[in-house]
Amino acid sequence: MLDRNGIAKRIAQELQDGWYVNLGIGIPTLIANYIPEGINVEFQSENGILGMGPFPYEGEEDADMINAGKQTITALPGAVIFDSATSFAMIRGQHINLTVLGAMEVAQNGDIANWKIPKKLVKGMGGAMDLVASAENIIVAMMHTNRKGISKILKKCSLPLTGVGCVKKVVTNMAVLDVTENGFKLIERAPGVSVEDIIAATDAELIIEGDVPEMKV
Repeated sequence: MLDRNGIAKRIAQELQDGWYVNLGIGIPTLIANYIPEGINVEFQSENGILGMGPFPYEGEEDADMINAGKQTITALPGAVIFDSATSFAMIRGQHINLTVLGAMEVAQNGDIANWKIPKKLVKGMGGAMDLVASAENIIVAMMHTNRKGISKILKKCSLPLTGVGCVKKVVTNMAVLDVTENGFKLIERAPGVSVEDIIAATDAELIIEGDVPEMKV
């Protein structure tokens, strides 16, 4: 199975030259470290930066340069820093080509739950509510199961929803899944993971057509 960095590397393969990309907190922030050679993308963070670079080396951190998850980041040459109103105007105006979010659950119709676990104190849904309402291309980066081995790829989400029918693709430590009108379609499997392993770890029914290729990461 893939680790967190492996998931980020696989999603980085989805990037296209000239795209503006928003990275959510968690696994998505790692994608900035794995931009494929030969393409130029601009990473946007809703707390107010366009042109976000990879994580800084130890000892080179700037406490004033952070992403939405409050992790220290770098800024590429030409990067711009601005207020939240401008940042969310970019998001709500659909100027972002790709949004990558983490999730606790994703349903086969594209619903996403990624902000609240009952009985746990949280500050609120945050910028995710604007991203899921405005973005036309959302990829979710997540683990396929929780720590107890229970599937997070579901027929229907059990946690409070962040967005309805908005997810287009899910990349987990086990598989790449496209969200279709008929449910999850298995596109790729992680190295060393069989189709049978994925079926056993998935609550939702999977659409499987022919041989499923192994991811190249």
